[in-house]
Amino acid sequence: MALIDEIVAMQEELTAWRRDIHAHPELGFAENRTSDFVAAKLEEFGVQVNRGIGKTGIVGVLREGNETRSIGLRADMDALPILEENQFAHRSTTDGQMHACGHDGHTTMLLGAAKYLAKSRNFRGQVNFIFQPAEEGIGGARAMIDDGLFTQFPCDQLFAMHNAPGMPVGKFGATAGTVTAAGAFFDIEIQGIGAHGAFPHDSVDPVVVAAETVLALQSVVARNVRPTDTAVLSVTQIHSGDAYNVIPAVARLAGTVRTFSVKTMQLIEERMGQLASGIAKAHGATATVDFRTVFHPVVNDAAAATLAGDVASELVGEANVMRSLPAGTGSEDFSYMLEEVPGCYLYLGNADDEHTRPVHNPGYDFNDNAAVYGASFFAQVVETALSVHS
Repeated sequence: MALIDEIVAMQEELTAWRRDIHAHPELGFAENRTSDFVAAKLEEFGVQVNRGIGKTGIVGVLREGNETRSIGLRADMDALPILEENQFAHRSTTDGQMHACGHDGHTTMLLGAAKYLAKSRNFRGQVNFIFQPAEEGIGGARAMIDDGLFTQFPCDQLFAMHNAPGMPVGKFGATAGTVTAAGAFFDIEIQGIGAHGAFPHDSVDPVVVAAETVLALQSVVARNVRPTDTAVLSVTQIHSGDAYNVIPAVARLAGTVRTFSVKTMQLIEERMGQLASGIAKAHGATATVDFRTVFHPVVNDAAAATLAGDVASELVGEANVMRSLPAGTGSEDFSYMLEEVPGCYLYLGNADDEHTRPVHNPGYDFNDNAAVYGASFFAQVVETALSVHS
């Protein structure tokens, strides 16, 4: 029961890589510097580099022996459009962009595993190191798949992990079945008739329609979704008007929906369209709904989840491995990869006294102490699945 010594010895190097990536965040499909950084490191390690898989995506390939077995390891690279509030030396150098989800740490951990495996060669088969762009709702996983990810680089199993700020460093979560929700984004545009603010009778006020629509949408989960089916519908944006004394002609709403089944997602999409158009019509306005399902549920393969839990147990002890976690309402586009290849999406502890902020928070920072755990897992799962003794 121990981490891999050679990876533990990389702690300072991993920290330097991670902080460099953190200081230079890039949004989805614009990860040019990050891709250059990853490619340079892989080439330095002696890993074959394949670029342009999903625009800025990279697949590093490492082969040992003549066996046809293969395993895929995936990390995401993109940042978020958030203004960072941290003031440490490695804070974002790009205003309005920030690694607020820990993808800088995920990329670093996979690079650490690649460096170790390229040197140790203690496996037989092929390892595909998948560095994915644009995970944050922009379609990076699908872009890589559409570019032939799994036809060019076949994988028998696939593994990825996400840091968990609510879980202490040194713990893992590996659960079979559904672990994250399907996710959708929506935009509703309400077209009314503008007028002077002092003469509302001349208008069809889209702000009033928008307000009623926001409240009515709250009834979808409460009154249309079965109580046993979890769903979240959140209106996160309201935009309308530019002046104090002008009733605008247009109002726009936007938000997100999360469910654990595609069927429930379809129900919510249908009801949203009915409510938005019905309320608008009642006021003499019109409403257009753009509803986009951007994530499917992440569903872990049972055998892959067992393997992941067993590998984590070897590293940190069974007491530090959670094999039965409830599904969360966050979403992850690794779901599309798991629809192609059986695998497991794990959680990695990221919390300590100094790292308490949740992801997507302007004060978040990946915990560098967690990197050796994640890198050790990636390396160990390869040495187990592609064992020289198999």
